[in-house]
Amino acid sequence: MRVRKIKWAEEFLESQDVIIKDPSSMAGHWKEICHCDELHVEIGSGKGDYWIAMSQMYPQCGWIGIEKNHSVAAVALKKVENQMHDNRRFIVDDAKNISEWFAEKEIDVIHLNFSDPWPKKRNGKRRLTHANFLNLYKKMLNDDGKIIMKTDNRKLFEFSILEFQDQGFRCSEISLNFREEEHPEDAISEYESKFMAKGNPIYRGVWQI
Repeated sequence: MRVRKIKWAEEFLESQDVIIKDPSSMAGHWKEICHCDELHVEIGSGKGDYWIAMSQMYPQCGWIGIEKNHSVAAVALKKVENQMHDNRRFIVDDAKNISEWFAEKEIDVIHLNFSDPWPKKRNGKRRLTHANFLNLYKKMLNDDGKIIMKTDNRKLFEFSILEFQDQGFRCSEISLNFREEEHPEDAISEYESKFMAKGNPIYRGVWQI
């Protein structure tokens, strides 16, 4: 999905102290700066609805949002401008560099919410559930860590199930229509609500090492 470039995005992002400008310097210290014992990382935070809501619902946990598109990241951070954010931080960069930002076994939960499906076969390696990414996540997740994935894209979900399996992950939960029941423990973003309004199923899986 193409996103219109926002003229004020760059200047605004420079002024936001919630953004970690040099995330590699924080490796091994994320729980300290987020004042938490449990660290959640959302890769592809988009307009920030999930990252914001979950950090409010679970203030005892640390929440790191990652979004590479500067205009989209600016929209997300505009929503929490001038708000206290002791338990959340944001990285504006491409997740292909994620292994440089976190120490081994530092992350408790990785969230992949409605990731770009990259439908063309030649772009398969860009999918956030491709084996190349999964092997990076393995190193950063602690021994009890998990990956929680939600998507509206059936083909991406099918691809991901096989990738997780091939890389030695164990599936502990799976749903082919997650929102057919209420899940007050899990925030609904504006993006997800649009699919729900159309009656589209939300696919969800949880994988552990």
